[in-house]
Amino acid sequence: MNTDKLDKLRKWFADYVAAYYTDDPIYNRNINLKEKHTERVCREIIMLGRALGLSQEDMLLAETMALFHDIGRFPQYATYGTFKDSSSENHAKLGLRELTKHNTLSVCSDVEQTLITKAIGYHNVRTLPEDEDERCLFFARLLRDADKLDIWKVVIDYYDHRDEQPNSTIELGLPNNQAYSPAILNALRDHRIADLKDMTTLNDFKLLQISWIFDVNFSPTFRAVNERRYMEKIAATLPLTAEIGETLEIVQAYAKEHEPPLMETDYWSI
Repeated sequence: MNTDKLDKLRKWFADYVAAYYTDDPIYNRNINLKEKHTERVCREIIMLGRALGLSQEDMLLAETMALFHDIGRFPQYATYGTFKDSSSENHAKLGLRELTKHNTLSVCSDVEQTLITKAIGYHNVRTLPEDEDERCLFFARLLRDADKLDIWKVVIDYYDHRDEQPNSTIELGLPNNQAYSPAILNALRDHRIADLKDMTTLNDFKLLQISWIFDVNFSPTFRAVNERRYMEKIAATLPLTAEIGETLEIVQAYAKEHEPPLMETDYWSI
């Protein structure tokens, strides 16, 4: 991978996304949401890569993965009018089909293509496979961390201004009331990612987003989460009950505990 190849891929991405815009401002708002998300995930993965001391070639490879990780969101929304995979298609698989259909990654070597497509395919799975190649898993973890960092930013910005411009697409159509699921809270208490099937309200979705902290892989990611106060900001939008407060204390303690060096040195043994 080199900068010329990445520049060509950036140009292809820009042209591809531009074709999805229409004269409908509400529709365009959601297309733009994913376009801007992609731009920021690219910046987040560069930030993490620098903190971890990646080589220039691996930095370019990581940015390519970030550039295309959500390419499936555009045909998904155009076809189904939703970003909810369970009501449409798995957006990662849809994205990989788009990349194959357009032969987008032909400028990359076979090894690069394998790493890129696997990282994209793994970026939204519940758990990573244990029998996968360690270099592949490294990039998959890196992409997942970068993706989470920006998703947290997106939802916090949205919750802060929800009353001004509610968006049911972001909320996955979940009702906004005071209720929340005990199963979701139990997952957080057990240091587990909450299960989508247990979500019944917007509060559950917020708690699930908080539970993603238990799938963070690198200390620079924990550092960013803590410095940006992501957990506290989502928590501020939840009902102020004793059990939610106690659960959030568990989450905050976990995030603080994992901020010191965690996995940086592992990369160089891959």
